[in-house]
Parts: sequence; structure tokens; C-alpha cells
Amino acid sequence: MRKYASKGVEADSAGTSPINYISIHAREFLEREGAVQFLKKHPEGIDSKWLKDYDLIVAMELKHSFSVLRRCPECAGRVEVWNIDDPYDTTLEYEQQIYQQIKRKTKELAERLKG
Repeated sequence: MRKYASKGVEADSAGTSPINYISIHAREFLEREGAVQFLKKHPEGIDSKWLKDYDLIVAMELKHSFSVLRRCPECAGRVEVWNIDDPYDTTLEYEQQIYQQIKRKTKELAERLKG
């Protein structure tokens, strides 16, 4: 996803080991959600980010948080782990379950940030 800003909150994305393309299933999900416009042309890795500048870093899996902390030990208090599997290279049904988990956690985070 591209960098996104709304109501004083900016969101960005990057992977710990990004692949060179967005899966067709992810693209289809984003199209159904009306969010395809937020896709980046090419996935970005966390190495391209100034992690210390982020107020909150969401890691999908615990191992991803370790990658963040290796690169930015001072980010320890700003990493939130969602414990959601990486849906890469799985079945369509499983990917859809994962996308729904991500959607639910994103809504929860948005509500928390509003409050």
C-alpha cells in the first residue's frame, strides 16, 4: 500500500522480505474493498524506511517484529504484533481468512487511535 494520511494519522507499509509483486488474490481483495488505489507499484522493504520516525509499527508475526528490532532497537516500545500469518503462497480460502483478520485488526486500531 502507498502512504496514506487521514485525520492526522499517516499509514505506510513495508515488508521484512518483500516479494517483487502483489499476489492476484491480494489485488482482488483490495478491489472488492475499494482500496486498490492504495497499492504501491512495487512492494517496499523495511530497509527503505526510517523506522525510528514511526510512532507505531505493526508486525504481522512475531518473527517480523524481530526483524524490525534488529534494524531499530530503539523502536521496541512502538512495535505491536498482530499474530496474523503471512498469506503469501497459500490457498485462496486461507488468504481470504487472513485478509478478513487484517481488516478486523485495522478497524480495531483505527478505533483505538480515534479514542
